[in-house]
Amino acid sequence: MTMHDRSLIQHTGWGFFPIAFIARLPFAMMVVGVLTLVVSATDSVGLGGLTSAAVGIGVVIAGPVIGDAVDRFGQRRVLVPLGIANGILLALFPVVVTAGLPDSVILAAGAAIGLSAPQAAAMSRSRLMGIIRIRIGADHRPRTLSRVMSYESAADETAFVIGPFLVGILAAAIAPWAPIAIAAALSLVFVTAFALHPSGRIAAALPAGEVEERAPMSEVLRGRILVLVAATFGVGLFFGATLTSLTAFARTAGEGVEAGLLYGLMGIGSAALALAVVLLPTRFALRHRWLVFAAVLAVSAGGYAAADSLGLVVVMLLLMGLGVGPTLVTLFSIAGHRSPVGRSATTMTLLGSALTLAQALASAVTGAIAEAGDVRLAMLLPTIAGVLVLTLGVVNLIIERRERAARAAAGPVAPEPTPVLADR
Repeated sequence: MTMHDRSLIQHTGWGFFPIAFIARLPFAMMVVGVLTLVVSATDSVGLGGLTSAAVGIGVVIAGPVIGDAVDRFGQRRVLVPLGIANGILLALFPVVVTAGLPDSVILAAGAAIGLSAPQAAAMSRSRLMGIIRIRIGADHRPRTLSRVMSYESAADETAFVIGPFLVGILAAAIAPWAPIAIAAALSLVFVTAFALHPSGRIAAALPAGEVEERAPMSEVLRGRILVLVAATFGVGLFFGATLTSLTAFARTAGEGVEAGLLYGLMGIGSAALALAVVLLPTRFALRHRWLVFAAVLAVSAGGYAAADSLGLVVVMLLLMGLGVGPTLVTLFSIAGHRSPVGRSATTMTLLGSALTLAQALASAVTGAIAEAGDVRLAMLLPTIAGVLVLTLGVVNLIIERRERAARAAAGPVAPEPTPVLADR
């Protein structure tokens, strides 16, 4: 058996996948954990939302810079210091919040957490894409890439579901500071372990005789990529608006700190369908999946907005999960295929940053509305986010049709190849 005949898992080792998954959790827990802790310590949903927004702003500022640095210098040299810094900042955050310091200090601490966020999910995708290119035979690359993108998207969705759920459990069972403390430990241990894993050296290598290629940054800023960034931003708005409005709704029932548990209910259908997306027939094209599952998301979010009892809210959360999981899987899968040469880390961190920024901004806006006493209006915001994602799905359809028309007008061309995977 030659090197190119071996499976992806034989190249990475089984240990890579659990390490990479756990390394995602601090990122998935940050916004919700910060929101829960600040609301509990200050009794202000508004300040909690603003602090979450500060985390998101830090992520969106640093994310593309981190992605570009990884594309240039490799993951190990970038992620090791980031994981350590992020773990320390998370560990200090409960002290900052409970020390009676000014709101501005709490906001600055939140921004620092976002600036140091390692974004292990984007790095895992980029690393696996590099290994596929270097170590998997050409005949097996397309199928392996498809499976990897499905797994990675499902892992992302599962982490974004488990993260808030863990926050709710830890905050309810131990204390509101516990989720942030656990996230700090996970960042210090597992992000560092992910960065130092031997698979990083494989992905950083180039095949013999091959010169590293990197598309210009302008390729990342084209409409076919930006529509994905915008749609991922819409999903982030949905996450943030749902969590914060649910927090406000639960507080009216005297269960504010347990909102993460209710939010986790949305993940039951979400995680199941995210994992099942790989079983969908290939004739169910990604562009059509986007439209179908975004429609499910928008309609069920409308039901959530109209719900007037805890039981009905629970039902709507379960239905919303059926839409949001597959939608997120679809968006990241399309991004994996469209990433310009040598820019997959940049592309993936851009989408990840958009998701987190939107989640944080929606938390801030929704928190301010809920703080003003209008919980019903706050519960309407996820519907607006769902409609935005659906509308962008239509825009994506138009972009794809124009691209096909342009190729047809240019004359007969070879079939569009599987994206070249030149990232580290």
